[in-house]
Amino acid sequence: MGKKVAVIHTSFVSVGDLKDLFKEIMPSVKLINIVDDSLLAEVLEKGGLTNNVTRRICTYAMEAAAMGADMILNQCSSVGEAVDVARKMINIPYLKVDEPMAEEAAKIGGNISVIATVPTTMGPSVRLIERTARDMNKEINIKRCLVEGAFDALVKGGDKEKHNRMVLEKVREEAKEADVIVLAQGSMICLLPQLGGIRVPVLTSPRSGVMRVRQLLDNLCPGSLNHETVKEDELV
Repeated sequence: MGKKVAVIHTSFVSVGDLKDLFKEIMPSVKLINIVDDSLLAEVLEKGGLTNNVTRRICTYAMEAAAMGADMILNQCSSVGEAVDVARKMINIPYLKVDEPMAEEAAKIGGNISVIATVPTTMGPSVRLIERTARDMNKEINIKRCLVEGAFDALVKGGDKEKHNRMVLEKVREEAKEADVIVLAQGSMICLLPQLGGIRVPVLTSPRSGVMRVRQLLDNLCPGSLNHETVKEDELV
């Protein structure tokens, strides 16, 4: 039987990009996308993670496990700390998409510029990198860089070019001083084709997150990803 991965999203922005990555990296995996765009709206309205959002993340995780998912991927950094609670309620792996990226940033160390377009992403992303660096005994300095207006341009205005232009300007500015730049949101993956010539590493979470999913699945059942048939994903 083929492996099944549930991805919990708080917007539709990254659904297509993650679907493409799974088809490229693990075409045999059956993908279930659970999308609740009211989660991020509540986090933005309240200025951070709420008990209600945490409860719903836990509910979706338990439902994903009940649907037979072999593991879960959390797409949204703004609700990442709810995953810490949900993990205690299920018996399958639940990965935050930005955990591998945080590990790479901490490994590089030095001056880390974290760029976000949503204020509620900044705190969880920075805390994740700081905690990861402590576990690695790495000394780091983090600069918080919020690109105000870029997320609204992308989500509300549908203006990807404006979003990319605003974020890319900040990337180029931070590259003058930083040792590594972290793009805190998966929605920034659309910038990758425009990052040529940046003198320091610029990290995004989707690809490294999906690669870690593959590693974890293969650890659960070695070789299982090489012999399955390709299946269409489902949108819940």
